[in-house]
Amino acid sequence: MKTISARSIFGSPLWLALTLSAAAGQSVVKHSAPAPQCTSSKGTSTKSAVGEAVAIVAGQPIYEPDLDDLIASQILPLRNQEYQIKSKALDDLIRERLVEAEAKKQGLTTDQLYAKEVDSKIATPSDDEVAAYYLGLKSQMKTPPPPLQEIKLSLQANLKAIQTRQARQDYADSLRAKAEVTVLLEQPRVEVAFDQGRLRGDPNAVVTIVEFADFQCPYCKQTETTLNDLLRKYPGQIKLAFRDFPLGSIHPYAEKAAEAARCAGKQGKYWEFHDALFANQPKLDEPGLKAIAQTLSLDENSFQACLASGEYKAQVSRDQEDGKRAGISSTPGFFINGIAVTGAQPETAFAKIIDDELKAARNQPVVRASR
Repeated sequence: MKTISARSIFGSPLWLALTLSAAAGQSVVKHSAPAPQCTSSKGTSTKSAVGEAVAIVAGQPIYEPDLDDLIASQILPLRNQEYQIKSKALDDLIRERLVEAEAKKQGLTTDQLYAKEVDSKIATPSDDEVAAYYLGLKSQMKTPPPPLQEIKLSLQANLKAIQTRQARQDYADSLRAKAEVTVLLEQPRVEVAFDQGRLRGDPNAVVTIVEFADFQCPYCKQTETTLNDLLRKYPGQIKLAFRDFPLGSIHPYAEKAAEAARCAGKQGKYWEFHDALFANQPKLDEPGLKAIAQTLSLDENSFQACLASGEYKAQVSRDQEDGKRAGISSTPGFFINGIAVTGAQPETAFAKIIDDELKAARNQPVVRASR
């Protein structure tokens, strides 16, 4: 990789120019790291209903849904990315329209309104604030910046511009909080079925979380705490459905563990076995599965016969195929009323979607936090 040294752009060092672009309201494109997830090296395959032919080879048509076999897991994140881009643009446009309306109401231009309500209230950053800002920038640079005293005034102006920009956005958001704003932009949804026999929470809850997970995946285990917290936070409002997605290429015991949980379910202890599998994740070989069965006081002969026969192997495979059709390629993967959430996300990521869905169910306008 080629290292770019500091150079002047319109008289400012490159690193300082980046702060100027932020102050001017230009976004520096940043791709956030994906949430932790277990990923198999194998591809996915899907199949949908037949549509229009997109090619004919030796007299045999290839239909657009046939492409799903190759692109399902790639298309879902692209659709979500498209939604995020549109959503951000919509938030920006809503702010712009609200500020224009308020300015018209007061008989001012938007610049005059901002000057009156925002800009005039922004104090010049103190020396300590500028020094802290300088140290923050310095810690991110490979090439040392000029001494603070040489660029102090420029930094002070840049910092004030950034603070003003943020204050303007906060002001626009305060207008939005008092206005009637109904967001009709729909996030992509995927219809995903689930098994009523593997359900936690109120079966009649309006919000359904369908989880695709692998019992050997450490990130799936990590998310269990989040899911249990959500069930406690939204009693009677959400239900959680578990579906198997064992990544056999990297987790050799995951598929048999999934079958074992089904076998425990025959004896009415699916969720107890499910929890024990995650709690004993390093010991999911066959002796480990039998030990869990003993701890849960299962009928050992019945359990072992079920496990040895592969009674639930086809059902586990069916879960995995359904996951692939929905666009799952790694674990954990979730669908909240059909809205995809990928990886070990924080509780807030789930709560935001759940809150929006609960508001929609009550036929209330969804007022989303501005980004």
